[in-house]
Amino acid sequence: MQTMRAMRLLDGPGRPLRPVREPVPEPGPGQVRLRVSACAVCRTDLHVVDGELPGARPGIVPGHEIVGDVEAIGPGVAGPRVGDRVGLPWLGWTCGTCRFCASGRENLCAAARFTGWQIDGGYAEHVVADARTCLAIPDGYSDAAAAPLLCAGLIGHRALRMAGDARRIGLYGFGAAAHIVAQVAVHEGRQVFAFTRAGDAAAQGFARSLGAVWTGGSEEAPPEPLDAAILFAPVGALVPAALRAVDRGGVVVCAGIHMSDIPSFPYAILWQERVVRSVANLTRRDGEEFLALAPRVPVRTRVTTLPLDEANEALARLRAGAVTGALVLVP
Repeated sequence: MQTMRAMRLLDGPGRPLRPVREPVPEPGPGQVRLRVSACAVCRTDLHVVDGELPGARPGIVPGHEIVGDVEAIGPGVAGPRVGDRVGLPWLGWTCGTCRFCASGRENLCAAARFTGWQIDGGYAEHVVADARTCLAIPDGYSDAAAAPLLCAGLIGHRALRMAGDARRIGLYGFGAAAHIVAQVAVHEGRQVFAFTRAGDAAAQGFARSLGAVWTGGSEEAPPEPLDAAILFAPVGALVPAALRAVDRGGVVVCAGIHMSDIPSFPYAILWQERVVRSVANLTRRDGEEFLALAPRVPVRTRVTTLPLDEANEALARLRAGAVTGALVLVP
């Protein structure tokens, strides 16, 4: 029997992942099995491991920014094929029949299941997935460089679209997602204003190297009113700060799946047709569009790789804010 290594949340939320060796899973109908070559570490993984996202399957294997090669195919799969290099994102399964799926909003499917939350993810040597969710990885990216595109890139891309045609865009929290979105925004002729932790010279220098026209602390006022702000930092107190930073008619996009409570704020900073909205998950169309766009920008991801066995160390570094760009686990 063929076995594999995986990192499982066996001891409950808030406890370290435990390394295990277990049988390699077999794909069922409509599924494929990948040999994982890279899996980026996302803040959502932290929310799962720390118990901030209820509903995680007991003993889950986290990880939803997965790049791998198809090595086995279950019955009824029309594509992809054995040997194809594909990516697996956060959206792991949808019903395909509800009113949200039928109207192109499968990201809102009430029955949806998510990779690394309800479906075992990529902190492992092999993973089984719904073949419909597999996305072709563009040429020109190594496995590790491509991995952050599958959530940091995809969710950032959806958030940028939610900002409309905004020219002056503030990015709150300059981590994995923002460093990708900034490149796309500059490519589209927008101005990027990067908000980081106060005094984080490394993050601010990184943002300027990617074309940001201004950098500052997250509580600072930008030098001119913004047309839109995108919040990647999961800090509810940044919502009123961003509302104060955007001009009348501006939009504040909350891009995370989890955020601390938003404090009360005066209606005056929402008035004059300012908008606060959230981004939930992604659609397969989002994935196809962004992975076609990324090579044209071209988006260049900054990654630091770690072996699979150091998954807990990777999460600790992310929790401490000690990451520039993205961390990627390599089995």
